Amino acid sequence: MTTNTDNSPLLTRYNSYADGFGDVLATLTAEAWSNPSPCDGWTARDVVAHVVDTQRDFFTRHDVDLGPAPSFDDPVAAWRAHRDAVSARLADPTIADRAFDGHFGPTTIGETLVRFYGFDMIAHRWDIAAAAGLDHRFTDDQLTEMETAADGFGDALYSEGVCERVDVPAGADRQTTLLARLGRRA
Repeated sequence: MTTNTDNSPLLTRYNSYADGFGDVLATLTAEAWSNPSPCDGWTARDVVAHVVDTQRDFFTRHDVDLGPAPSFDDPVAAWRAHRDAVSARLADPTIADRAFDGHFGPTTIGETLVRFYGFDMIAHRWDIAAAAGLDHRFTDDQLTEMETAADGFGDALYSEGVCERVDVPAGADRQTTLLARLGRRA
């Protein structure tokens, strides 16, 4: 599927998150996909499947078909196929602008993809890199964006199956502090 080149700000933001996620995936060796990730019980491959599956489930709940689910035999190819399918749907304003009542109030499919799933794609970059033994550093802008999102999620961030509470190590830098807020030990 070819990605629509519509330059809407929402589509541009989604593609930025998705491309950044894909860039991290492209750095892994074939052997690293089976390595355990910081997400308890998940390999690096499982993290990619989680990101794809949660986005697919979101679209399904809103009666949007993304086509056949990709195979995770090749996580990089699976991600590219998924990213292209999502981008094509977001390029359609009848999908991207579709309103619904979300967990935090009225929103749209596009806004939710950017605000919640964008956050997820940034956070899970670190998980995948960590599984491969790579030191992934967030930019200051990404840290600010994730801190703002975490503040907005409030206690919902610590709901069942989202993030666990982890103590922030003394003297932690900004990234380590954020990762601890997200239930990760750097």
